[in-house]
Amino acid sequence: MKYTIHALLAAMALCASASAVASSHREAPSITKTPKVDATDLYMFNSYESGRADYVTIIANYLPLQDAYGGPNYFSLDDDALYEIHIDNNGDAVEDVTFQFDFKQTLNSIEIPSGGPSNVAIPLSNAGDASNPANVQTSESYGVTMVKGDRRSGARTPLGNFNKPFDYIGTKSFADYPGYARGFIQPLNLGTCGAGKVFVGQRAESFAIDLGRVFDLINLNPLGPRDGGTNVLADKNITSIAMEIPKACLVNAAQVDLGNNKRGVDPVIGAWTTASVRQATLVNPSPASGISTTAKKGGAWTQVSRLGMPLVNEVVIGLKDKDKFNASEPKDDVANFKNYVFYPTLPALIQKLYPSAPAPTNFPRNDLVTAFLTGVPGVNKPANANVVPGDMLRLNTNIAAVGAGAQNDLGVIAGDNAGFPNGRRPGDDVTDVSLRVAMGVLCTINISCAPADAKAGTAPLTDGVRKTADKFDSAFPYLKTPNPGATSQPQ
Repeated sequence: MKYTIHALLAAMALCASASAVASSHREAPSITKTPKVDATDLYMFNSYESGRADYVTIIANYLPLQDAYGGPNYFSLDDDALYEIHIDNNGDAVEDVTFQFDFKQTLNSIEIPSGGPSNVAIPLSNAGDASNPANVQTSESYGVTMVKGDRRSGARTPLGNFNKPFDYIGTKSFADYPGYARGFIQPLNLGTCGAGKVFVGQRAESFAIDLGRVFDLINLNPLGPRDGGTNVLADKNITSIAMEIPKACLVNAAQVDLGNNKRGVDPVIGAWTTASVRQATLVNPSPASGISTTAKKGGAWTQVSRLGMPLVNEVVIGLKDKDKFNASEPKDDVANFKNYVFYPTLPALIQKLYPSAPAPTNFPRNDLVTAFLTGVPGVNKPANANVVPGDMLRLNTNIAAVGAGAQNDLGVIAGDNAGFPNGRRPGDDVTDVSLRVAMGVLCTINISCAPADAKAGTAPLTDGVRKTADKFDSAFPYLKTPNPGATSQPQ
């Protein structure tokens, strides 16, 4: 039974990526025009920081492929957008709890004497030690709101307003950026269910992949060493929205039928992140001095970005439907996108590129659909007998976390049930897991298909790049200090 559960969980990973090859960067045509609202990765896991066993950490990364040196205007989030993290805690593929993040950028125009009759505004982002707000030209703050029920019409509870650290300009502007950034980890009071933490700020890119080779017709060595490739994202940054929330604030408190004549609280939750913008934009032909004066935006919130399980939109959804996926909701996935999971095309592409790795022949891919869309019975399937299929990260909050030193980056298929796809930790190698399942490892143990259906099912496929738990911090917010825009020159 142990191996069956591991394989089924692996199937979830595949449907999330159907032979995954990269995280969600520039995954849809329209989102390339608005990178500030482009979600790149979503993590959700039982916290493994010492003393935090009763908490869940959720991290949503946005604004991909940041070059740290990209000044003087660095990587603020969109103050005309609404960023959200949604939680489904009863298996109906509809949000029950939503955390909304609303950003505001403020100008602190620094002007200095330059020989003229009056002071003149400087062109750089800062005029001295950037850890002192008085020396920085712009600052960002954000408000957090918790919504119970429908994200737009549910009961709203403001959780506070917080500041975001400035991006890592370089080592001359910041003498101690790690210490500076830690000062922006703030307590988050969630009322009767407890208190958590929140942090929003620039972090080092957490995903690892040889991105260019992947999209150059999978120009890799898929049977080579797991550490033989080049992580081309190593010098990139992203912006993280991170929360550590008490489990009691996320699960549904109602008593439900857990099977085997037991009743209790369902420990399974699902999560996805979205970003929305206003429907209308009116460009100002004569913007005033200041920031955010070039356009006026209004109308209803319109969702333009969505991410649950990794890699779905990037390598599962067909190009013609990628924008549609970004605007959709999990409850509508079966109606809109089921054929992309029933009949995934990437295994066939791999077979074409690597004839020695034939694609599975069992269609429709029921072995993948069942596990991915509903969760795995006995592991992370909601107790709801009428669970609605939908794409989201699912986590069993009752499965104990595993410390960083003991984690296996192949997660559940390697016996580490606290890892992907039971949630997702930063060090989980979702790419290698997904490649192996895509090519039919389930068939080798007769899960809705037979070994003859997947001749490449036992192949230890890899993209050749790893970034294991020891490459991350072991405390909130877990992701590492961002790459600096510059390092100091020797004097």
